[in-house]
Amino acid sequence: MDELGKYLYCIIRCHEERSFDVTPMASEGSMVHTVCCNGLAAVVSDSLAKQYEGTRRNMMAHERVLEAVMQELTLLPVRFGTGTDSSSPIDDIQKLLAKRFEEFDALLKDMEGKVELSLKAFWHDEKAIFEEIMADNADIRRLRNSLAGKSPEATHFDRIRLGEMVKQALGHKRANEAAKILLPFRRLAYKTQENEVMVDRMVVNAAFLVGKSREPEFDGAARQLDEDMGKRVALRYFGPVPPYNFVSIVVNWNELK
Repeated sequence: MDELGKYLYCIIRCHEERSFDVTPMASEGSMVHTVCCNGLAAVVSDSLAKQYEGTRRNMMAHERVLEAVMQELTLLPVRFGTGTDSSSPIDDIQKLLAKRFEEFDALLKDMEGKVELSLKAFWHDEKAIFEEIMADNADIRRLRNSLAGKSPEATHFDRIRLGEMVKQALGHKRANEAAKILLPFRRLAYKTQENEVMVDRMVVNAAFLVGKSREPEFDGAARQLDEDMGKRVALRYFGPVPPYNFVSIVVNWNELK
């Protein structure tokens, strides 16, 4: 009879089998537990599924396990949706830990004593920002004024050009403002990861790898930024969270065969 598969959450240091009191991704009845090899372990749960859809429910379940584990241990997140694909899941996981021991060991050393903190910043008033762009850029202002009262059909290409000019100017304004916002946080972090902004209002979408001892300083910098720019920029500051932006273990089981 085939064994149940295993769903992988993260890699930790662990010399013996243990379990974690947190609800697993799947509902096959097993607890979240470890599969160990040479002082490393994969945190896993039993699973019948080969793949999981990237639904909010599934992703939150995955994240809950990582957050529970990180309360006790340094971890390396495994990419969401990673499950074993053979009838010998424990053997496969132990082969993975053995083959990539040096890589995992080095990454765990690098993540030791560090956490990820995240910051998102949004302009409060998008309309006011566009008005600033018009006030600061004579070429954009002239082109906009020249289109007044003319039909969209007759000015189609000029309107496209205006949109491109505004977009470029918005990018420059965002970059300048983001640099000012990020500066005090960069000084406190080991690493900074700037991620894509999702909407025009978003100025900063960044993650920081920070020593645990510096969390209070980081919190203070966030409070100071909110005090200094609260009327212009809305902040979303959160963490600590697993270091998703700085390490993500991707598993290719075919490499172990």
